[in-house]
Amino acid sequence: MALYHLTPSPHTVRLPLYLERVSAGFPSPATDYMDNAIDLVKHLIPHPSSTYILRVAGDSMRDAAIVNGSLLLVDASLRPGHGDIVVARLRGDFTVKRLQLAPSPHLRAENPAYPPIPLTDEEDVHIVGVVTTVIHSPSRYG
Repeated sequence: MALYHLTPSPHTVRLPLYLERVSAGFPSPATDYMDNAIDLVKHLIPHPSSTYILRVAGDSMRDAAIVNGSLLLVDASLRPGHGDIVVARLRGDFTVKRLQLAPSPHLRAENPAYPPIPLTDEEDVHIVGVVTTVIHSPSRYG
């Protein structure tokens, strides 16, 4: 996998941000109140010079809502911590998994069909970034 860093664009895209939340349970009445606008780039990418995008292949993270074809925003400047979803280089290949530091350090898939990957001195594992955002379209559009 080659990593390419893009030069941030001076342009912004501002989209309307509504104050009202949409219900994922019972419907709520619609309102016409708008809070201003949100710049998605500024909101989703606080560290543009250290952020890159990867496309997911496979189903090992499906229970974390990361599915085949999802796009991941990955920030290489963040220090990975317990419970973070990370991109790691393992034996020369890249993988996305959840970092577990206790009771023993390992990378955990979010699909029970995949075993945990122990993080030992013998393993050649390097965390290359923390996943900050997952982007995928509903199946109708994906």
